[in-house]
Amino acid sequence: MVLETVSKIIKIQLPAYLKKLPLPETIGGFARLTVSEWLRLLPLLGILALLGYLTIRPFLPKKKKQRDSLINLKIQKENPKVVNEIDIEDLKSTNVCYCRCWRSKTFPVCDKSHIKHNELTGDNVGPLILKKKIR
Repeated sequence: MVLETVSKIIKIQLPAYLKKLPLPETIGGFARLTVSEWLRLLPLLGILALLGYLTIRPFLPKKKKQRDSLINLKIQKENPKVVNEIDIEDLKSTNVCYCRCWRSKTFPVCDKSHIKHNELTGDNVGPLILKKKIR
């Protein structure tokens, strides 16, 4: 039943649709088309544009990891993640983590956005952790 419907569309309705389209014989003829004629051409032009894009898509350059967006260019590159801890006696809370990747939605406080940034770019940036010094 489904194949019969598809067959009917391809064999009968599509040729009838194409015969009714206002296709000019020259390129200059496109300039003389009316708005209603352009509207009748839009579905065909959309399908042709989609087929063209799908045809050239495998040849388009692929997105690579954004190595140019590294934040940490030279500090402790041998470590998987750079995290510094500083003991401070007068800190009110026990631990405070500050963002150093500039991706945190709660900036300047770290929300661990550096994890996704590091996976995408190969960077090794981590937070700055301030710890209350216990006497």
